[in-house]
Amino acid sequence: MSTQTLNFFSFSGRMKILHTTWIAFFISFVVWFSHAPLMLVIADSLGMSKSEIKTILILNVALTIPARIVIGILVDKFGPKRTYSILLALGSLPTFLFAFADSFEQLALARFLSGFVGAGFVIGIRMVGEWFPAKQVGIAEGIYGGWGNFGSAAAAMSLPTLALVFGGDDGWRYAIATTGVVSLIYSVIYFFSVSDTPKGSTYFKPKKAGAMEVSSIRDLFFYVLMTIPLYATLSLLTWKLSPAGVGLLSNIAALFVYIGIWVLFFYNVHKIIHVNEEHLTQAVDEIHKYKFKQVAILDLAYLITFGSELAVVSMLPMFFYDTFHESQGITMVQAGFSAAGFAFMNLVARPGGGWISDKFGRKLSLSIFIIGLSIGYYCLSLITPEWPIYAVIILTMCCSFFVQAGEGAVFAMVPLIKRRMTGQIAGMVGAYGNVGAVLFLTVLSFVSPSVFFMVIAGGALIVLVAVQFIEEPQGHMVEVQEDGTVEMIELT
Repeated sequence: MSTQTLNFFSFSGRMKILHTTWIAFFISFVVWFSHAPLMLVIADSLGMSKSEIKTILILNVALTIPARIVIGILVDKFGPKRTYSILLALGSLPTFLFAFADSFEQLALARFLSGFVGAGFVIGIRMVGEWFPAKQVGIAEGIYGGWGNFGSAAAAMSLPTLALVFGGDDGWRYAIATTGVVSLIYSVIYFFSVSDTPKGSTYFKPKKAGAMEVSSIRDLFFYVLMTIPLYATLSLLTWKLSPAGVGLLSNIAALFVYIGIWVLFFYNVHKIIHVNEEHLTQAVDEIHKYKFKQVAILDLAYLITFGSELAVVSMLPMFFYDTFHESQGITMVQAGFSAAGFAFMNLVARPGGGWISDKFGRKLSLSIFIIGLSIGYYCLSLITPEWPIYAVIILTMCCSFFVQAGEGAVFAMVPLIKRRMTGQIAGMVGAYGNVGAVLFLTVLSFVSPSVFFMVIAGGALIVLVAVQFIEEPQGHMVEVQEDGTVEMIELT
């Protein structure tokens, strides 16, 4: 089936699923990034320092790392319909806590808890993968991810204005609380509007829950190796919050957190071995094999694409304000609107990246997008207060196109690796996006924005090398129904 048959104006069948699901993702992103465009007002209201502001930005993406892994397991086991509805409902709670916090500590806790809302992305990847065939899955996932990701831009453009409409010193509180109300209402709407699969289709589930199945002992070790950065990133966050960083945690508290993180790591390793030990005692049939390197390379690609987007979206309003406030008189609201151009490109870039991947090849497309991303961030590192704002906005949007098209190319491949584990694969790939965000935001806390952009540009070139080892999906992947029937799912 050709991608040309997609009717964007249809609200029935698979298109209804696509529209209702990207709206769910859109709302989750509005909730997740509701603080970013209002951060300066919030800081002024509560007397926060620049160090505390940066801490809030980092905490916002911290919990999403383990949450995407957990949500990936849950969606594969319980299905997207229930998982997304519950996530949206629960996501409203820390939003209300943040909106009415009256101290930095309360804000920090609320932002940390809000991080799990960002895991909603994983759910829709499985849902869309169930409803669209391989020849359409790239553009469909691109629309889901791109239009949903636009929630961060919508938050940047609308929430400062909404806060002004509410007025007074507490306008920002009511604006943020409004996003929680919307999330709670839509959780009910979503539950009664979708189903996990088309009528008559099988929802394939992993044989064992808790970790991904792999096809060889070598891939088992590779899998364990690729989980280490997830826990190392959580340790980095803990260090940042300890007395060596901003001092939010005491040395004793930080020590217990470190211990807890690495106890969880060893428990994760135990689960990985437990899930795989039985079927790896004998050779896995060729038709059931997949190469874990596909997952690992996509992990790195998403680290540099979505990881950099999360970091840049979080810091860009303040970067624009700090850079152009004195030289060109830009206001906080204008800075928010200007910075929204980066996320605005999600509307076309991510679907475009998926469509290009469907049409011209997934490996080639991803390589081109990462090259463009690297060049774009290098150019952003050259910005000075004397640059015309219109030129900066255009450059920002050009860079953003390659960033988000790259994200679309990554998730044009994710559903084509192993259907019954799509949620878990998407969870791990998505978690690496948050690893990148934490890594880059931590770098930003030590260096200037110019160096920050240069670090991302250099990292992209390293990832580009790794992408050359990925294999183009082709042929079929095999899944076995509960009655033992073998189903061949086309990949081209």
